[in-house]
Amino acid sequence: MNSEILATCCALGYLEGDTYHKEADCLESVKDLIRYLRHEDDTRDVRQQLGTDQIVQNDLLPIITQYRQDKSLFDACIRLMVNLTQPAMLCFGKVPDDPVFRQHFLKVTSHLEAYKEAFASESVFGILSETLYNLLQLDWEQRQEEDNLLIERILLLVRNVLHVPANPCEEKKVDDDASVHDRVLWAIHMSGFDDLVKFLASAQSEQQWSLHVLEIISLMFRDQTPEGLVSAGHTRSAEEKQRDANELELLRQKEHAEIRSRAFKRGTRHSRFGGSFVVKGLKAIGDQDVIYHRHVHNFKNYSHDIGKSVRRVPKRNRRAQETQDQRRSALNVRLFLREFCVDFLENCYNRLMYLVKESLIREQTQQHDETYYLWALSFFMAFNRGNGFRADLVSETMSIRAFHYIERNITNYYEMLLTDRKEATSWSRRMHLALKAYQELLFTVNEMDRSQDEGIRQSSNVIKSNIFYLMEYREIFLTLLRKFDETKQPQSYLKDLVETTHLFLRMLERFCKGRRNLMVQRKRVKRKKSRGKKPQSAVDRSPEALAETWKVVEEELKTSGFQLSGALMESIVPFDATSETPLEDQRTEAMVRVQDALLARLGPEALGLLRAAREVWPEGDVFGSADVEPEEELELLKQILNANLPRSTPPEAAVEEEDSPAELEEEELESVQVSETEFNFLDFIKRFANPGVVRPYLLLLKTYSKNTPHTNHCIVRMLHRLAVDLKMDALLYQLSVFHLFNKILSDPSSAAYKELVTFAKYVLNRFFSLAAKNDKAYVELLFWKNVGAVREMTEGYSKDGDGKKPSWTEEEEEELRKLYEEHRDSEDPDIVETLLPLLSNSSRTRRHVVLQLVHMGLVQSTKELKKPKKGTGIVLWTEEQVQELQMLFEEFRDSDDVLGNILKKITAKRSRARVVDKLLSLGLVSERRELYKKRRRTAKGKSSGRAMTEEEFLAELTRGHPDEPASRDDDEDEGEEESEESDEEDDEEEQDKEKSPKGGISSQRLNVTVERRADVSNMVSALREEGLSGPLMWLQNSLNRTANDREEDGCSQPVPFVPLTEANEDAMENKSFQRLLRKLGMRPPANEQERFWRIPAKISVSQLRSAAAALSPREDEPEDRGTATETQEEEEEEDSQEKRAQALRALLLTRKRKQLSSDDAAPISDVTLDHGDKEDIERPQERNSTKRSRSRVLDDEEVEETSTAMDPDTNNDLGSDREEDISAPVKRRRKMVLIDDDDDED
Repeated sequence: MNSEILATCCALGYLEGDTYHKEADCLESVKDLIRYLRHEDDTRDVRQQLGTDQIVQNDLLPIITQYRQDKSLFDACIRLMVNLTQPAMLCFGKVPDDPVFRQHFLKVTSHLEAYKEAFASESVFGILSETLYNLLQLDWEQRQEEDNLLIERILLLVRNVLHVPANPCEEKKVDDDASVHDRVLWAIHMSGFDDLVKFLASAQSEQQWSLHVLEIISLMFRDQTPEGLVSAGHTRSAEEKQRDANELELLRQKEHAEIRSRAFKRGTRHSRFGGSFVVKGLKAIGDQDVIYHRHVHNFKNYSHDIGKSVRRVPKRNRRAQETQDQRRSALNVRLFLREFCVDFLENCYNRLMYLVKESLIREQTQQHDETYYLWALSFFMAFNRGNGFRADLVSETMSIRAFHYIERNITNYYEMLLTDRKEATSWSRRMHLALKAYQELLFTVNEMDRSQDEGIRQSSNVIKSNIFYLMEYREIFLTLLRKFDETKQPQSYLKDLVETTHLFLRMLERFCKGRRNLMVQRKRVKRKKSRGKKPQSAVDRSPEALAETWKVVEEELKTSGFQLSGALMESIVPFDATSETPLEDQRTEAMVRVQDALLARLGPEALGLLRAAREVWPEGDVFGSADVEPEEELELLKQILNANLPRSTPPEAAVEEEDSPAELEEEELESVQVSETEFNFLDFIKRFANPGVVRPYLLLLKTYSKNTPHTNHCIVRMLHRLAVDLKMDALLYQLSVFHLFNKILSDPSSAAYKELVTFAKYVLNRFFSLAAKNDKAYVELLFWKNVGAVREMTEGYSKDGDGKKPSWTEEEEEELRKLYEEHRDSEDPDIVETLLPLLSNSSRTRRHVVLQLVHMGLVQSTKELKKPKKGTGIVLWTEEQVQELQMLFEEFRDSDDVLGNILKKITAKRSRARVVDKLLSLGLVSERRELYKKRRRTAKGKSSGRAMTEEEFLAELTRGHPDEPASRDDDEDEGEEESEESDEEDDEEEQDKEKSPKGGISSQRLNVTVERRADVSNMVSALREEGLSGPLMWLQNSLNRTANDREEDGCSQPVPFVPLTEANEDAMENKSFQRLLRKLGMRPPANEQERFWRIPAKISVSQLRSAAAALSPREDEPEDRGTATETQEEEEEEDSQEKRAQALRALLLTRKRKQLSSDDAAPISDVTLDHGDKEDIERPQERNSTKRSRSRVLDDEEVEETSTAMDPDTNNDLGSDREEDISAPVKRRRKMVLIDDDDDED
């Protein structure tokens, strides 16, 4: 004992009766003890000595109760008690393995138990509650840093006291009796400290103490169960009484069975000698039969191991120990805790759990603090289920985020369980806690399904659709069952895992029954093995081969028009600035790379590399001059192809041949592919047909007599799914399983396990039926079987000769050699198909012949005999074929089946996919959907087979059919599947339609467009009057931004409207605003998984910009609506009409100039307008929306410059003939004339 510590303790003061007299230097002595504790050794000698002296009971607690006005002394005592009451595990780091340190650990723990008993006083907690209450009354401006420290220390002191573990051996308390922990809880309740805890959990200004509060609450309910608290103070229900009666009946049956068995053991007369018996067929150590020296009725318990010493099980193979059992507290404690739970759920739960979750996500907590969150989630949600379920009380933790957070923690705990083996028990407990939380989430979702509120049921459907869709949530239980380890995870964990799996499968099965097809996400991990680079095979450099290569490359480059994609140019890097290779050598290597690309017949790559190298090495024009023409580039590439360039051999080749000539190292590359597939419940259950999954179930079934009826039901239901639903009962044909079934059937109380008995009889009957057919069935009992073994056992074993290659006789080989020599020079593309019918042995397959040809050395590899792919074989497009395709597209672009008509009329027959790809590459269509066959509609305004112009798009927007986009998609999908008969009928109708006159359609469409755009403008004006100018501007910016993104990326995807401000969010809920969105073609949320409106992917860039322009404020709508406004509108209308006529004249003159220059016709000045010319004016207007390259004239001045640049006489003549037929143009802020660049290139 340290004399200095003893003297310091004496200097504190002394206790006389109930009064404590402190010394003058009491405060300094407390500070000295804090200093001593800071410098204690590893044995915690200072802590042990202070505990032996009972300084907390005799000095510190009396000081804080009698001298609480002395603030400095009170703070110092609280600080010292926080240090003295900290857990022993925190002092030593872990439970020591050394016996000496283990003794010190136990002493510190015994002192903590004494401290906890001393704190079970209402006066102590009354002082702590009053002090904490006074501190919480202070505002943040008045609260000092010392006050915050004192609040935290009081909370830590209460936490440390509650954390002290119970010692059942010392307390010797039974259920419903008040233990030390119960007395501490009662003192907390009587002092009002529990109300302060609830205030801290709910007060917005005290959120910094959220984790301390949650930790205190979890320790308060440490010995409780949600079911026990729910039933506290209530009379037992009929179900509980029936359950107790069943348990009592079970015990009575067991007792009667034991009495009967003892009666059978007694003989008719007494004999002090048991007798000796010879057991026939059971061999002893030698060759003789076993001699049994006991009573016959005990023989069934005979074993060769009787009398042997029990073999010690290694520590690493022992089963994991269960945690301490739950005990039932005193009734008054349970009642007050029940009221605490009710108040906490109504006022504190959602807010506290939100704050704790945010702190955990932002990593503002200490290590393993998430365990308190998981416990609170499972405990209070279970209490809410039992105490009149209300979904709004637990709404914070009832979300997909909660599922994801728990699933991530389970995965993390399992990984740590495998890596940190020393702390495997702790990680196992945390994993069990996370599993309980996941189970409670599923229970709550299941309870929401039974709710009377339609909104709650809909919310549960949303949650279920998400957790069933994602692969991680579906297969978590399958993974946990396969990875179960009884040496690290206790049986209680296995029980909860089996019950949770049963609940999940039941919910999934019920969810699938109400749906015909359920799409789920599937992730597939592809592992690619990258081997070392193989030596490249020698390239044929003969003049004939080079000429053939150049012919292919030249044709490919001419077809592409010497145009290279931006992605290809970005991927080509001819120069490496970090390389140590000199610039001259790198230039030579670049030339070699160009030649290699040409030899590989990669024309675009070779041309791109040539152009990139020209920019790096412009001097000397080695790679051509800066202003080189495409024909000169083609000639330069041909010279590089035929040149004999110096090639450097890699120095590593010789080393590889010496060091690793046989095998090269392999590296596995993993790539995760995410796709969607249709879900089948039975296919999912087949994943459980695995010995690794069945074993945990049978391990839990061994304790069937101790399991609850629900646990046994969950086990039997899973085994029933495998044995009956999947008809894989052979999985259970195992000797240990049959031994367990025998134990169940011979159990005196088997009547209480009807499900188990029925299932065991079913499996045994099936086995004996199979054993009558399969004489190896009894041998199969010794082994666990996978699916393949089960199939062989039930359907028959494969023969020994199966799977072997068929042998070839010498005569058959000679016959094959002769046939191959005869037909090898034939022009037949598939020589194997020619040889098969000529062989004498008709049982030979294509694979047999190919492998034999390779074996005989007639061919080098099976790749030479690959089956040719079906198709035309035409890959490249000639210029004539491209022009023919363009002409056919222009001819049938207005038909309902563009692609079908092109395929019928095209000269060089190609596959459907080749034609579609070529149309996309030429820019004739922007996406494949434009080529889908359109179903003809009887209603006015339905889209035809061609693409929509800008004017038609606005007309479609204002038609007022909200469901039209979805119906159009359906019609397009159905259009792909229509038969050829309907194609012919549509062709006849199309011919009739083409014969009908088209005069007046364009003008009628323009008039309709004016009315429809006016409809959109009226809706925009009405919304602006309602004060929605801001949301309209946001909508317009979103459309323009999406148009720019699609124009830059070249691809389109649905883009959601995500309102980030309250004004935009309110607008998205406005019915008028939603009607405007439908007018503009926007798509509403399709199902419960979507929240926001979306811009469909099929809307083109020009259509998006047109829709955005329609949202602009109209120029013809000033603030003063008078007569002056009307006159201004008329003048603007006349001006726009005149300018539009001038632009159309310019278009006509440009077209006529091209036609006359190509046909060597009369001068342009002699051209006159007729009816056909009017149609030529209208057709470019209709085709503009389908072109990829356009130039826009946006300003009025540019239109005037275009019109004045022409011959004035011609303008006058054209204007006089055309001006009367032009209908009123659409009024817009910008007048746009679309000029087709493709026409300029003709």
